[in-house]
Amino acid sequence: MADPPFRLDGKVALVTGAGQGIGKALAHGLARAGAAVAVTDLPGKHSSAEAVRRRIVEEGGNARAYSLDVRDVASIQQVVDQAAADMGRLDVMVNNAGIRVRRPSLEVTEAEWDEVLGVNLKGLFFCAQAAARYMLAQGSGRIINVASQLGITAMPERAAYCASKGGVVNLTRALALEWCNHGVTVNAIGPGPTNTPMVGDTLTPEAQVELNYRSPIGRRLEAEDMVGAAVFLASSAAAGVNGHLLLVDAGWTAW
Repeated sequence: MADPPFRLDGKVALVTGAGQGIGKALAHGLARAGAAVAVTDLPGKHSSAEAVRRRIVEEGGNARAYSLDVRDVASIQQVVDQAAADMGRLDVMVNNAGIRVRRPSLEVTEAEWDEVLGVNLKGLFFCAQAAARYMLAQGSGRIINVASQLGITAMPERAAYCASKGGVVNLTRALALEWCNHGVTVNAIGPGPTNTPMVGDTLTPEAQVELNYRSPIGRRLEAEDMVGAAVFLASSAAAGVNGHLLLVDAGWTAW
């Protein structure tokens, strides 16, 4: 009998930005599906990554925690190398680390633009590159990029974020075409408006009311709503899915 299609037993996954929000939910979800998980976050947030690791282990899973700042390109390969050495292999890379700046476009500074693109697009690319070195050598792997609904739509005062996430969507397609003949698929998840610490208190009550009104389901999504998409794309059930943006936006883009 074939293995259950949505199980990840024997697989090793690395999740960036996994100390909170969507990354935290994905780390737990991949662990529940059977994967061993390398939980990474910024050096200043290592305690959060360690807390996620500890909870996974308490629930019977296998996890390790690492500090990783995706803005430091030289350190990316070092952390990926260390995680693969510690855990024996690398099968799934989830590029979740991201930031946003909400600012009128006329007020966005060069430093803010570089920061958003540096984390959301440049850092993501070099994480994918580092993971692909292992996956191409072993002839298999799954790279999952956390993009956004705003990778294909737009909102005011989010120019840098929209540009970065649009870049992630098309970068996903480019890498998918380049690596698929080596057994490595590259796909993206596009979350809609989601309750995460990155949003936090930046959303005014008035904006929340408007968002709920515009949402087909009348609420913001939760980080846990992204887990099924990630487990699917990481699993054997998605063997034929490549270069795809899987929107998890509650129908927002169907308007």
